[in-house]
Amino acid sequence: MEPFFALMHIVMTIITFTRANETACTLQGQPVYPQLWKDGDIIIGGVFSFHSSWKIRQITYSFTPSPLNCISLNYRDFQYVQSMLFAVEEINNSSTLLPGVSLGYKIYDTCGSMAMAIRVTMALANGHENTSSAGPCTKQAYVQTILGDTTSSACMAMAKTIGPFKLPMISHYATCECLSDKTKYPSFLRTITSDYYQSRALAELVKHFGWTWVGAIRTDDDYGNNGMATFTKMAEQMGICLEYSLPFFRTYPEDKVIRIIEQIKSSTSRVIVGFLVHWDLEVLLHKFVEYNITGYQWVGTEGWISDSVIASMDKHHILQGAVGLAIPKTQVTGLKEFILDIKPLKSSGSAIFTELWEELFQCKYSTKNDSVFTTPCTGKEELSQMQNTFTDMSLMPIFSNVYKGVYAVAHTLHNLLGCKEKCASTKQLDPLTFLTHLRKVRFKTKDGEEVYFDENGEAVAKYEVINWQPSKKKHDEFVTVGLYDATLLMKERLAVNMDSIVWANNVTKVPVSVCSESCPPGSRKAVKKGKPICCYDCIPCTEGEISNTTDSVTCLRCHQDFWSNQQKDGCVEKETEFLSFEEIMGILLTMISIVGTFITIIIAVIFFKYKNTPIVKANNSELSFLLLFSLMLCFLCSLTFIGRPTEWSCMLRHTAFGITFVLCISCVLGKTVVVLMAFRATIPGSNVMKWFGPPQQRFSVLGFTLIQLLICVLWLTISPPFPFKNLNYFKEKIILECDVGSPIGFWAVLGYIGFLALLCFILAFLARKLPDKFNEAKFITFSMLIFCAVWIAFIPAYVSSPGKFTVAVEIFAILASSFGLLFCIFLPKCYVILFKPEKNSKKHMMGKMASN
Repeated sequence: MEPFFALMHIVMTIITFTRANETACTLQGQPVYPQLWKDGDIIIGGVFSFHSSWKIRQITYSFTPSPLNCISLNYRDFQYVQSMLFAVEEINNSSTLLPGVSLGYKIYDTCGSMAMAIRVTMALANGHENTSSAGPCTKQAYVQTILGDTTSSACMAMAKTIGPFKLPMISHYATCECLSDKTKYPSFLRTITSDYYQSRALAELVKHFGWTWVGAIRTDDDYGNNGMATFTKMAEQMGICLEYSLPFFRTYPEDKVIRIIEQIKSSTSRVIVGFLVHWDLEVLLHKFVEYNITGYQWVGTEGWISDSVIASMDKHHILQGAVGLAIPKTQVTGLKEFILDIKPLKSSGSAIFTELWEELFQCKYSTKNDSVFTTPCTGKEELSQMQNTFTDMSLMPIFSNVYKGVYAVAHTLHNLLGCKEKCASTKQLDPLTFLTHLRKVRFKTKDGEEVYFDENGEAVAKYEVINWQPSKKKHDEFVTVGLYDATLLMKERLAVNMDSIVWANNVTKVPVSVCSESCPPGSRKAVKKGKPICCYDCIPCTEGEISNTTDSVTCLRCHQDFWSNQQKDGCVEKETEFLSFEEIMGILLTMISIVGTFITIIIAVIFFKYKNTPIVKANNSELSFLLLFSLMLCFLCSLTFIGRPTEWSCMLRHTAFGITFVLCISCVLGKTVVVLMAFRATIPGSNVMKWFGPPQQRFSVLGFTLIQLLICVLWLTISPPFPFKNLNYFKEKIILECDVGSPIGFWAVLGYIGFLALLCFILAFLARKLPDKFNEAKFITFSMLIFCAVWIAFIPAYVSSPGKFTVAVEIFAILASSFGLLFCIFLPKCYVILFKPEKNSKKHMMGKMASN
């Protein structure tokens, strides 16, 4: 019903303001009167909740509702009022601030009612006197400014009501971010920080402790809903997830409260963020005790984290170890003593003074209806002998906010009234002019604290990080363990002394509250389907990818020359693979190559020693020595394939191989042609040998070799072989090999060798049955058969072999074909020379020829 009455009252007030053409302005409805008042040249309004509730009224909609009957004194707001009065008294007694101008006040009680807050605001803006018939309804504001209220919801309604009139309003405790919107609340200012900064600071605090899976409870009003909305937004940006976010209000029915309790009990998060006002948390505490909700780590806002009333109610240590943000501690000299001295209140409002005195001391001023069992008040009771909410000074920072609000008004007036030794005027200023200068005011309190408003008309964001720690007192002690300063850089804003914090359940380490355990380096997070981003699986990085941080979202691929280590948390240089002289395969191939070279040299030595014998002469000794020389080069060129590939070695190995093998095959081809031509020369009338004598044989070998040389020169000129890192065959290692450069050049070299070998094989095959004891055609045929078989098998083996085995296959083909030629052509002759010398004679050869 409260919103209904608030709306009706606003409508009635607007009607009152708009009756400018009537003969008189008449107040609609019943007037409201201040609880405390004092006359002065300039009046300051005050709106506070002296009472926190009211008696339920019967609403019939037939008669005007009776005035609110307020109940339940609110000691906190009495303290705020005392702070306001203290500041007014100081200013009035000052000879330097507003000299000759007295400040008065009119302070109203809202009873915690929104409708009443709007009603008293309109009373402060318009007054409640009827005007004469000649006077207009529109007039200057009744007060210079309004101080209050405590709650954000009440301030929103009040500020929206007086905003069009530009009547300034300064709150000491309304922190809702929504009040920063100057299009809706143009005349609202506050001496406390917006919840935007608090919500952001809370998110940073939760992130600082590593909590990514938390629950949240908020007061179901503008303060809680707006603050939690900002916190949720900031938390999501920082990777924090809310398992639940539950609204709560102290008037919720029992079944709704039970659903909240069940939600908390079924949750897996161990941290609860409480964006609550102290009234709501008081109710929740009783419910938590009733349903045994314990063992949670609480994170609190300035609304309750430093409230000693809440701490004294927490008998079961539900909130012990709580951490949160509080307004920085301040001191106002003399304020504590003034608050505790309530007797001067009697002169400002005897009724409210009497009610407060009786409530504080649990006594009654004598009346005719008093019970005999009621303790009479003497007026001499002392607060120093009592300990209750009114004597608790834990909210001194908030008291200071009220004090600073009054002084902001005084300093603005001092500047505008042209005050020096005495003020030039004592008249109240128009609201717009005053509001404009109030936003720009800047001063220092008597205790040295600098006060000013930012562009939104708010205090600068600074907080203390508070921790509830066990104490021998009646309640936990509020220990400052850190600071938050929004004016600093992002990384420097929050500073927390972790070692000084006492956690919930007296654990020694920071409590853990995560949906999923952190993913270690070497893995990445993969969000579970249908779950918040904080609930994930840890997926190991694939081969070649790493993550070197905890909770990495992605795995990073290593550079192409690097590979992931076994733990997948770092990139290591890839192993490079090539056929080296140090490994077993390289050593074996080197030894075989050297052995082949030595055998070739030995055979050459034998042939040289027996160069004048018939068997050497009969087999064309010049071509034989040239063939042995080329075979020795073939064995040696295989060594160029072993070792780390370089630009020169890549060009040398392929060209040397191509030229030496062509030289070798050319010699064999020459020997084959010599055999064929020799037997044709035995035919009567044939003079073939004169066309294929030693000069022609040398020229043919040189010609065939020059063709290969020309092919190699073209290859090296156009696109030569070069060292190449093969990253495709093995992912985890680099194959160092020689790229052929031009495939056409490579296969042209091999094709030319193959062509000569095939030609040699055909000619040798044709001459294999010629009747000569020392006919080499059979051995050449067999050697060419081996040569062709080796190189035909080489092609598929070369293409399919991985890494260094490709080079090994090529070396094997070179060595196998070289040994085939060496053994098939020269071994039989060496056998005859060394072991059958009787056959190595001209007589034996002639005899054999005669028998043939």
